[in-house]
Amino acid sequence: MKTIGLLGGMSWESTLTYYQAINRAVSERLGQLHSAKIILNSVDFHEIEQLQASGDWHRAGQILASAAKSIDAAGADCILICTNTMHKVAEQVTNATPLPLLHIAEATGRKLKQDGIKKVALLGTNFTMEQDFYKQKLIDDFDLSVIIPDRDQRSVIHSVIYEELCLGKVVSESKSAYLEIIDSLVAEGAEAVILGCTEIGLLVSGQDCDIPLYDTTMIHALAAVDFALSE
Repeated sequence: MKTIGLLGGMSWESTLTYYQAINRAVSERLGQLHSAKIILNSVDFHEIEQLQASGDWHRAGQILASAAKSIDAAGADCILICTNTMHKVAEQVTNATPLPLLHIAEATGRKLKQDGIKKVALLGTNFTMEQDFYKQKLIDDFDLSVIIPDRDQRSVIHSVIYEELCLGKVVSESKSAYLEIIDSLVAEGAEAVILGCTEIGLLVSGQDCDIPLYDTTMIHALAAVDFALSE
């Protein structure tokens, strides 16, 4: 079994989900008392969030690159950035170590392609929804049509992530607001919805909607298990 390197803490709420999902999947596949080999470097999200807000992505990338080096030195065989938004600095992370980076958008794109989805809605932070580093990969590499909510809806999604979900707060009114937004995206022709922030799965799930929801946290975690158990 290979060792999975997790670059986490962004937020720790979703990093917890990664740890549980990876270990549960390994246990299910191998049985007995098996669990995953994991090396975790969990950063201080307050510092990262401040750099996001100020637009200092280079400094944020330096912090993650340094953390990636420590994961490499500890003996990991791959790295996962346990957040969608911080894949904006994926190149800095990959340049810092020779370890393969399991990219969350690539794992999600493969799953969507495999399922025959062609038009998908993307929910996430404003950075993820509005900038090209994430959705353009889905468009270019997987030939997907990607739509996003309108500006007011994006503001709601973003604020709920940072002011509630990253703090472990699950608010029923926010869930209702998210489901209304999803309904509006279905009306625009979305065949599925990407939960493109690793915290959104704490709020809504496939049981809440008729349309397929692609939880990037779970997709990414299972891609790590596939890697760890591959020959």
